[in-house]
Formats: sequence, structure tokens, C-alpha cells
Amino acid sequence: MILLFVGSLYVVEMLDQLSGSRLQGAGGLEPRETDGVDGILFAPVLHGPWEHLLANTVPLLVFGFLLLLAGVARWLVVTAVVWLVGGAGVWLTGGAGTVHIGASVLVFGWLSYLLLRGVFSGHAGQLAMGVLLLLVYGGVLWGVLPGQPGISWQGHLFGATGGGLAAWWLGRADRASGQSHGWP
Repeated sequence: MILLFVGSLYVVEMLDQLSGSRLQGAGGLEPRETDGVDGILFAPVLHGPWEHLLANTVPLLVFGFLLLLAGVARWLVVTAVVWLVGGAGVWLTGGAGTVHIGASVLVFGWLSYLLLRGVFSGHAGQLAMGVLLLLVYGGVLWGVLPGQPGISWQGHLFGATGGGLAAWWLGRADRASGQSHGWP
């Protein structure tokens, strides 16, 4: 399933490139602009140059696969929370006159979810995987801070916030029901 999702991002990027980046212009998230609010839905599937999509590919594959170990329904719920919280946060706080695109909102959201779900669910395997992911990918989290021109730190920050909210919400539900939803 994650291969299909990431593959669809490549199809969208190819169509965008063939259209002269018209999809980016029409679907990018423009903060606090009523015309740009639809970007909340479309921006995560749009990318700038191919290098932008390539940079997101491996983390999307790794984090998406790990998240899918908990099942397709869990992946869909977490993805929806991250997508909407990330997009709304960028729309509210992004710089005036900017356009935000890219699946890094999902990268940061999925990573945040995977890092925190064991904390909220109390599942030892999920905690251990969170620690391992923190050791391997923890440096990525610096991307939530402003600093690099042209990089939507707001997308990173609010994607991570959405992942944290999903981990809290679903982890509490798992703890209450005694379920762990996937290994680890």
C-alpha cells in the first residue's frame, strides 16, 4: 500500500512537470488566503523539483511501512489527522505571499506519531521502536525550526504536531481497550 501511495506522488509530479507546474500553482497552500485553503487538501501531494520528492521518498516509505504494521485503518486515521492539522497550521501561520507544498508534512507527522505512540499506549515494543527511530531519524526533527529559506518549517512543525495529537488520541484509546495495534 505504501508503494502505491508513494508511486502516486510520482505520477502527480510527472503530471505537474508536464503541465509546466500548473498543479503547484492551483493546489499549493497559500496561508490565510481563501483561494489557498484548498491547498490543505492538495499541497501534500505536490512537490517542486524532482529532488524535493526524492528527498521525501525514503522517509515516506520507511515511516509509512512502519505505520501500516498497525493496519490500513490506523494508517488512514493517522494520515488524515496529520494532513488536516498540518495543513490548517500552515494555513494559519505561514508567511504572507508564500505557497507551501510537499509531503514532508506527512514525513514529520508519521515520524512524530511513531516516536510518541508507545509513550501514550504504554506498549513496550512501540516504545522501543520509538527510541530506535529517534536514534536513527531524530536529527530530522530540527526541521521544525525556522532557518532554511524556501523550506516550510511550518509544515514540518504542524505535521509533527498532528502526529503527536494522533499518538495521544489513539494511544489513549489503545490503552483503554488493552490493544496495541501492530508490532511494535
